[in-house]
Amino acid sequence: MKIIQVLISAVALVCLYSCQSEAHSEVEQNEVKSKFVVTSPLVKDTSITKDYVCQLHSIQHIELRALERGYLQKIYVDEGQFVKKGQLMFQILPNLYNAELEKAKAEANYASIEYKNTKLLADSNIVSKNELALTKAKYEKAQAELQLAKVHLGFTEIRAPFDGIMGRFNVREGSLLDEGELLTTLSDNSEMWSYFNVPEAEYLEYSTNNRLNKNFEVTLKMANHKEYAYKGVVKVIEADFNNETGNIAFRATFPNPEGLLRHGETGNIEVSMEYKNSVIIPQKSTFEVLEKKFVYVVGKDNKLKPREIKIADELPHLYILHGGLTQNDKILLDGLNKVKGNQKIAFNYLKPKNAVSSLELYAE
Repeated sequence: MKIIQVLISAVALVCLYSCQSEAHSEVEQNEVKSKFVVTSPLVKDTSITKDYVCQLHSIQHIELRALERGYLQKIYVDEGQFVKKGQLMFQILPNLYNAELEKAKAEANYASIEYKNTKLLADSNIVSKNELALTKAKYEKAQAELQLAKVHLGFTEIRAPFDGIMGRFNVREGSLLDEGELLTTLSDNSEMWSYFNVPEAEYLEYSTNNRLNKNFEVTLKMANHKEYAYKGVVKVIEADFNNETGNIAFRATFPNPEGLLRHGETGNIEVSMEYKNSVIIPQKSTFEVLEKKFVYVVGKDNKLKPREIKIADELPHLYILHGGLTQNDKILLDGLNKVKGNQKIAFNYLKPKNAVSSLELYAE
């Protein structure tokens, strides 16, 4: 009996020790599970790139129209051809205007002779001064009509007003043209204007950083996703914001020495913003209350305190701050939905560089 009692006691002790060990192991596991990851803001120089959809325009892009009615007699250029200033492009049938010019010349000669004869008679007091004045007026009217006939004849020759590239023809040789009818377009592509819309908040950011008072350089990414070889400079900003979109239009000027860019092209304008000693945190370490951003700051007593932060700019997975945190603060990185304010936590500290490098993209 004594042997049996000893065995029972020994088994009970073993079971008690085993249960205590398992309980102690569970406590340790729970402590490990309850530990959170904490990090600090990363302070470094960084830059971001803003993209804006843009459309390109020639610095001069005009419509060429017929100034007189008539048949299109000759086209001296071709679509897409480069033409020089003053080069003859279109000839409207000039027969009618030649006849009008000859008639105006004859009338001017007749009026000139009549005026000279009347002046001789007036000098001899044979005719009155009023008659001389009337004759002179007829002569001046004939001279004006002669000049007008020359101008009308000149309108039958349509010449390039500047160096440029011809557009598509809307007419063909032999077409009967009405006054003001569109013939084609002409584009001066030596420089190109790129128009893009900037939201009000970003416009204020550029203004605050004095970007708009300098040679504000931008980059053009073309439709084939390649970067254009030359930088553009923002030289013009529209006077008013669009009340419907909240945007304001910028105009950047790009050199185009190779003629690669054409009127009507589209692309993207890229604007780089430099941030010196910027304070960067992961976006996943933040939460929002009433459209304001907060983080949980870990105090010296390891208790969590919510703190509002101010966002200066945004990168994929990262925020650049302009207020709310310093590099010495410790913030909760993960598990924000599992905690609440003033809660005391156990944590593992992750260096800021490691916290950022664990994200999909780096702050570069």
